[in-house]
Amino acid sequence: MPPLHAVSPAAAAAPPRALSSAARVPQRPVLRHATIEEIEAEKTVIEDQARERMEKAIETVQNNFNTVRTGRANPAMLDRIEVEYYGTPVNLKSIAQINTPDATSLLIQPYDKSSLKLIEKTIVAANLGVTPSNDGEVIRVTVPPLTSDRRKELAKTVAKLAEEGKVAIRNIRRDAIKAYDKLEKEKKLSEDNVKDLSADLQKVTDEYMKKIEAIQKQKEQELMKI
Repeated sequence: MPPLHAVSPAAAAAPPRALSSAARVPQRPVLRHATIEEIEAEKTVIEDQARERMEKAIETVQNNFNTVRTGRANPAMLDRIEVEYYGTPVNLKSIAQINTPDATSLLIQPYDKSSLKLIEKTIVAANLGVTPSNDGEVIRVTVPPLTSDRRKELAKTVAKLAEEGKVAIRNIRRDAIKAYDKLEKEKKLSEDNVKDLSADLQKVTDEYMKKIEAIQKQKEQELMKI
Protein backbone atom coordinates (compact mmCIF):
# COMPACT_ATOMS: atom_id res chain seq x y z
CA MET A 1 0.00 0.00 0.00
CA PRO A 2 1.51 3.33 -1.02
CA PRO A 3 2.29 5.77 1.78
CA LEU A 4 -0.27 8.43 2.57
CA HIS A 5 0.78 12.06 2.26
CA ALA A 6 -0.66 14.64 4.54
CA VAL A 7 -2.35 17.65 3.01
CA SER A 8 -1.84 20.96 4.71
CA PRO A 9 -4.90 23.06 5.59
CA ALA A 10 -3.69 25.85 3.27
CA ALA A 11 -3.51 23.47 0.30
CA ALA A 12 -6.95 22.07 1.08
CA ALA A 13 -8.46 25.56 1.19
CA ALA A 14 -6.81 26.69 -2.05
CA PRO A 15 -9.18 27.03 -5.06
CA PRO A 16 -8.90 24.34 -7.70
CA ARG A 17 -6.59 25.09 -10.57
CA ALA A 18 -8.29 26.14 -13.83
CA LEU A 19 -8.37 23.61 -16.58
CA SER A 20 -6.08 24.19 -19.50
CA SER A 21 -7.58 25.72 -22.64
CA ALA A 22 -7.52 22.29 -24.26
CA ALA A 23 -9.49 20.79 -21.42
CA ARG A 24 -12.11 23.53 -21.18
CA VAL A 25 -15.61 22.72 -22.42
CA PRO A 26 -16.62 25.23 -25.13
CA GLN A 27 -19.75 27.18 -24.35
CA ARG A 28 -22.26 28.04 -27.04
CA PRO A 29 -23.28 31.69 -27.30
CA VAL A 30 -26.77 32.34 -26.01
CA LEU A 31 -28.91 33.69 -28.83
CA ARG A 32 -31.59 36.13 -27.79
CA HIS A 33 -34.64 36.26 -30.05
CA ALA A 34 -36.40 39.58 -30.57
CA THR A 35 -39.74 39.94 -28.84
CA ILE A 36 -42.92 40.52 -30.82
CA GLU A 37 -42.97 44.10 -29.55
CA GLU A 38 -39.41 44.71 -30.74
CA ILE A 39 -40.14 43.23 -34.16
CA GLU A 40 -43.26 45.37 -34.53
CA ALA A 41 -41.32 48.46 -33.48
CA GLU A 42 -38.63 47.87 -36.12
CA LYS A 43 -41.32 47.14 -38.73
CA THR A 44 -43.22 50.33 -37.89
CA VAL A 45 -40.16 52.54 -38.27
CA ILE A 46 -38.93 51.05 -41.54
CA GLU A 47 -42.35 50.57 -43.12
CA ASP A 48 -43.53 54.08 -42.18
CA GLN A 49 -40.42 55.58 -43.74
CA ALA A 50 -41.00 53.52 -46.89
CA ARG A 51 -44.65 54.62 -47.08
CA GLU A 52 -43.70 58.26 -46.66
CA ARG A 53 -41.21 58.05 -49.51
CA MET A 54 -43.66 56.14 -51.69
CA GLU A 55 -46.31 58.84 -51.12
CA LYS A 56 -43.83 61.44 -52.33
CA ALA A 57 -43.09 59.27 -55.38
CA ILE A 58 -46.82 59.15 -56.15
CA GLU A 59 -47.03 62.95 -55.84
CA THR A 60 -44.13 63.30 -58.27
CA VAL A 61 -45.81 60.99 -60.79
CA GLN A 62 -49.08 62.94 -60.48
CA ASN A 63 -47.30 66.27 -60.94
CA ASN A 64 -45.46 64.92 -63.98
CA PHE A 65 -48.74 63.67 -65.44
CA ASN A 66 -50.20 67.16 -65.00
CA THR A 67 -47.49 68.54 -67.28
CA VAL A 68 -48.69 66.30 -70.12
CA ARG A 69 -51.13 68.52 -71.93
CA THR A 70 -54.61 67.53 -72.96
CA GLY A 71 -56.78 69.59 -75.30
CA ARG A 72 -57.52 72.20 -72.64
CA ALA A 73 -55.18 74.93 -71.48
CA ASN A 74 -53.76 74.22 -68.03
CA PRO A 75 -50.93 76.12 -66.30
CA ALA A 76 -49.67 72.77 -64.97
CA MET A 77 -48.44 71.89 -68.46
CA LEU A 78 -45.66 74.43 -67.91
CA ASP A 79 -44.64 73.13 -64.47
CA ARG A 80 -41.47 71.48 -65.76
CA ILE A 81 -40.33 74.48 -67.79
CA GLU A 82 -37.05 75.89 -66.48
CA VAL A 83 -35.68 79.13 -67.86
CA GLU A 84 -31.98 80.00 -67.84
CA TYR A 85 -32.44 83.29 -65.98
CA TYR A 86 -29.21 85.25 -65.49
CA GLY A 87 -27.22 82.05 -65.79
CA THR A 88 -29.34 80.10 -63.31
CA PRO A 89 -32.09 77.63 -64.28
CA VAL A 90 -35.30 78.67 -62.52
CA ASN A 91 -38.88 77.43 -62.74
CA LEU A 92 -41.02 79.51 -65.08
CA LYS A 93 -43.67 80.04 -62.40
CA SER A 94 -41.10 81.74 -60.17
CA ILE A 95 -40.43 84.51 -62.69
CA ALA A 96 -43.83 84.92 -64.36
CA GLN A 97 -47.54 84.88 -63.67
CA ILE A 98 -49.53 82.34 -65.71
CA ASN A 99 -53.27 82.65 -66.34
CA THR A 100 -55.87 80.87 -68.48
CA PRO A 101 -58.03 83.52 -70.17
CA ASP A 102 -59.93 80.80 -72.03
CA ALA A 103 -59.99 77.05 -72.58
CA THR A 104 -57.46 77.07 -75.40
CA SER A 105 -54.79 79.55 -74.32
CA LEU A 106 -52.36 80.50 -71.57
CA LEU A 107 -51.21 84.01 -70.79
CA ILE A 108 -47.67 84.39 -69.41
CA GLN A 109 -46.75 87.72 -67.87
CA PRO A 110 -43.11 87.83 -66.67
CA TYR A 111 -42.19 90.04 -63.75
CA ASP A 112 -39.16 91.14 -65.77
CA LYS A 113 -40.08 92.00 -69.37
CA SER A 114 -36.49 91.55 -70.48
CA SER A 115 -37.02 87.80 -70.06
CA LEU A 116 -39.88 87.61 -72.61
CA LYS A 117 -37.76 86.34 -75.51
CA LEU A 118 -35.91 83.88 -73.30
CA ILE A 119 -39.20 82.44 -71.99
CA GLU A 120 -40.61 82.17 -75.50
CA LYS A 121 -37.49 80.38 -76.74
CA THR A 122 -37.57 77.96 -73.80
CA ILE A 123 -41.23 77.04 -74.40
CA VAL A 124 -40.55 76.36 -78.08
CA ALA A 125 -37.54 74.17 -77.19
CA ALA A 126 -39.66 72.16 -74.73
CA ASN A 127 -41.59 70.68 -77.66
CA LEU A 128 -44.96 70.77 -75.91
CA GLY A 129 -46.90 70.96 -79.15
CA VAL A 130 -47.98 74.55 -78.44
CA THR A 131 -47.22 77.84 -80.16
CA PRO A 132 -46.10 80.81 -78.01
CA SER A 133 -46.66 84.35 -79.28
CA ASN A 134 -44.72 87.30 -77.84
CA ASP A 135 -46.30 90.78 -78.21
CA GLY A 136 -43.65 92.59 -76.17
CA GLU A 137 -45.79 92.67 -73.04
CA VAL A 138 -46.98 89.10 -72.50
CA ILE A 139 -46.65 85.69 -74.11
CA ARG A 140 -49.81 83.99 -75.27
CA VAL A 141 -49.62 80.22 -75.67
CA THR A 142 -52.25 78.69 -77.93
CA VAL A 143 -53.16 75.10 -77.16
CA PRO A 144 -54.30 73.39 -80.40
CA PRO A 145 -56.62 70.37 -80.46
CA LEU A 146 -54.83 67.04 -80.14
CA THR A 147 -54.34 65.04 -83.30
CA SER A 148 -54.44 61.25 -83.30
CA ASP A 149 -50.66 61.03 -83.70
CA ARG A 150 -50.10 63.53 -80.91
CA ARG A 151 -52.35 61.53 -78.60
CA LYS A 152 -50.23 58.45 -79.24
CA GLU A 153 -47.04 60.38 -78.51
CA LEU A 154 -48.47 61.72 -75.27
CA ALA A 155 -49.69 58.25 -74.27
CA LYS A 156 -46.09 57.02 -74.64
CA THR A 157 -44.91 59.92 -72.50
CA VAL A 158 -47.45 58.99 -69.82
CA ALA A 159 -46.31 55.35 -69.90
CA LYS A 160 -42.68 56.46 -69.53
CA LEU A 161 -43.50 58.71 -66.57
CA ALA A 162 -45.46 55.89 -64.94
CA GLU A 163 -42.52 53.51 -65.33
CA GLU A 164 -40.21 56.09 -63.75
CA GLY A 165 -42.58 56.17 -60.79
CA LYS A 166 -42.59 52.38 -60.51
CA VAL A 167 -38.80 52.30 -60.57
CA ALA A 168 -38.79 54.82 -57.71
CA ILE A 169 -41.18 52.60 -55.71
CA ARG A 170 -39.00 49.53 -56.33
CA ASN A 171 -35.91 51.41 -55.18
CA ILE A 172 -37.67 52.44 -51.97
CA ARG A 173 -38.61 48.80 -51.35
CA ARG A 174 -34.99 47.77 -51.96
CA ASP A 175 -33.76 50.29 -49.39
CA ALA A 176 -36.26 48.99 -46.81
CA ILE A 177 -35.14 45.40 -47.44
CA LYS A 178 -31.53 46.48 -46.91
CA ALA A 179 -32.56 47.99 -43.57
CA TYR A 180 -34.09 44.64 -42.53
CA ASP A 181 -31.00 42.76 -43.69
CA LYS A 182 -28.81 45.08 -41.61
CA LEU A 183 -30.88 44.29 -38.52
CA GLU A 184 -30.48 40.57 -39.24
CA LYS A 185 -26.69 40.94 -39.42
CA GLU A 186 -26.79 42.78 -36.11
CA LYS A 187 -28.71 39.79 -34.67
CA LYS A 188 -31.69 42.02 -33.89
CA LEU A 189 -33.91 40.05 -36.28
CA SER A 190 -33.87 36.42 -37.32
CA GLU A 191 -33.92 35.20 -40.91
CA ASP A 192 -37.57 34.18 -40.51
CA ASN A 193 -38.39 37.64 -39.14
CA VAL A 194 -36.87 39.27 -42.21
CA LYS A 195 -38.79 36.96 -44.55
CA ASP A 196 -42.09 37.82 -42.86
CA LEU A 197 -41.37 41.55 -42.81
CA SER A 198 -40.28 41.49 -46.45
CA ALA A 199 -43.55 39.80 -47.40
CA ASP A 200 -45.49 42.55 -45.63
CA LEU A 201 -43.37 45.18 -47.36
CA GLN A 202 -44.17 43.61 -50.73
CA LYS A 203 -47.88 44.13 -50.01
CA VAL A 204 -47.21 47.81 -49.39
CA THR A 205 -45.19 47.99 -52.62
CA ASP A 206 -48.01 46.37 -54.59
CA GLU A 207 -50.45 48.88 -53.10
CA TYR A 208 -48.46 51.83 -54.42
CA MET A 209 -47.82 50.18 -57.77
CA LYS A 210 -51.61 49.93 -58.20
CA LYS A 211 -51.95 53.62 -57.35
CA ILE A 212 -49.56 54.52 -60.17
CA GLU A 213 -51.43 52.27 -62.58
CA ALA A 214 -54.71 53.90 -61.57
CA ILE A 215 -53.57 57.48 -62.19
CA GLN A 216 -51.87 56.36 -65.41
CA LYS A 217 -55.14 54.89 -66.65
CA GLN A 218 -56.99 58.05 -65.68
CA LYS A 219 -54.54 60.22 -67.62
CA GLU A 220 -54.72 57.99 -70.68
CA GLN A 221 -58.53 58.19 -70.60
CA GLU A 222 -58.29 62.00 -70.49
CA LEU A 223 -56.12 61.93 -73.62
CA MET A 224 -58.57 59.69 -75.46
CA LYS A 225 -61.67 61.71 -74.57
CA ILE A 226 -60.43 65.03 -75.87
